[in-house]
Amino acid sequence: MTETPIAGCVVAPRAETPQVGGEQQQARDTVIVGFTVYAPPDTSVLTTDQFRIRGQVCEVTGEPGDWHQSPFTGTRGPVQFAADRVTG
Repeated sequence: MTETPIAGCVVAPRAETPQVGGEQQQARDTVIVGFTVYAPPDTSVLTTDQFRIRGQVCEVTGEPGDWHQSPFTGTRGPVQFAADRVTG
């Protein structure tokens, strides 16, 4: 695997509220399930890609979203995608 750094990304923890009384809840209000990444405009992200985020190898989950051009400023928006830790 070849690692290529992508400068200018913003990474946020992605939280999920577990079902009340479900096995994931265990006295917690939310569970961190992965990351949401906002990459610079025109960054190529495929559903088959893996990224190293905060030292952990993560897989892209779902289809990346391209925010396209802002009608207010005319600037390009980020490419947003979800990434989950690789297990197993």
